[in-house]
Amino acid sequence: MASLADIRKRISSVKNTQKITKAMKMVSAAKLRKAQERITNLRPYAHGLLTVIADIAATHRVDHPLLTVKPNPKNLLLVVVTSDRGLCGSFNSAVIKFAEQYIKEKKPNYDVFDIIFVGKRGADYFKNRDILGKETILNLARELTFDMCSEIAEQIKKQYATGEYDEVQIVYNEFKSAIQQDVVNESILPVDLSRSEIDAEESSFANDLIFEPGPEEMVDELLDRHFATQIFRVMSESVASEHGARMSAMENSTKNAGEMIHSMTLTYNKLRQEAITTELVEIISGAESV
Repeated sequence: MASLADIRKRISSVKNTQKITKAMKMVSAAKLRKAQERITNLRPYAHGLLTVIADIAATHRVDHPLLTVKPNPKNLLLVVVTSDRGLCGSFNSAVIKFAEQYIKEKKPNYDVFDIIFVGKRGADYFKNRDILGKETILNLARELTFDMCSEIAEQIKKQYATGEYDEVQIVYNEFKSAIQQDVVNESILPVDLSRSEIDAEESSFANDLIFEPGPEEMVDELLDRHFATQIFRVMSESVASEHGARMSAMENSTKNAGEMIHSMTLTYNKLRQEAITTELVEIISGAESV
């Protein structure tokens, strides 16, 4: 059994750890508020932009390379979004588990199966299993901006337009709340207009409506903006989910540390009382023998 000195050291160590987890929870909570506000403002804009594109394309029969579904796609680009740091519960493991199963099932069906890793955790996990990514993007939580996502979107869009890939999919954590993040596998190219729920007969744009510039040019410009916005939304969802998962994990760690301290304090007091009782018995026994 551990001595009283050992238990005192362990209690002190757990208390120091508890202070760290409590501080990390407060930091994550502050970051989560900003990330959640960004997501709340971004989602309606992203959905509204897709609705306008679908509305124009449906009423004026606009065809665009980013809207055309290629039959029997053979070249796939998969984007896996994780974090650079740990201590965020099952945030990374959920995405990695889903991506690993997806790669195992789908890779044999494609001639080209390339992966872009966003986040160090996912890249390191698959690297240890001899799965190397075409590119690794780091420092997402620190450097996330619309310009950064626009550059990523432009790069992917060019590769898709030149025929290097027939389909682009992304795996990430969608933010629901601080305690819930759902893994989502979403096809981002070609752009799926069915998600907008627009019907040509119910369109707000008349068929004889004159556009300046023309509907083709307008759809082309809006698709560029939409794709960059979608990448920014996905990255923002992942960052908000990371902060929420880390806040929840640190809250649970702080609670568990408190329970450990309480348990060890009871053990310490019990052992201390036993030692005092033993000393008293020895003193009394010695006095009686004299």
